Amino acid sequence: MSTAETAMQQSGIKRNDLQPRSHRPRTRGHPEPRRHRSGRAARQHTHPGEEIIFVLKGMLEYQIEGMPPTTVNAGDALMVPAETIHAVKNVGSSDAAELATYVVEKGKPLVVLAD
Repeated sequence: MSTAETAMQQSGIKRNDLQPRSHRPRTRGHPEPRRHRSGRAARQHTHPGEEIIFVLKGMLEYQIEGMPPTTVNAGDALMVPAETIHAVKNVGSSDAAELATYVVEKGKPLVVLAD
């Protein structure tokens, strides 16, 4: 596990690798369920590819560079562009869950902490 992935887990986010697989010769799709504890926030970070998010439970606020804060609820979807600094916070009164899928080049990390 990378330092960035360890830091994300310490922020209250649990990641489970569901099914990493190649979609195109040089990329891989990486779907991953995540749980967010109430009131907890992840550190600012980027991904080398797009992140496609589907909220399964609760209410999350995404702060995406260049955009106003976006609140998403169970049943909502959101896409974070590649290499865009962002962070997520559980703004609901109970735990939240989402399914995030990353489409990244093979050999690149899934998460990179922002400075």
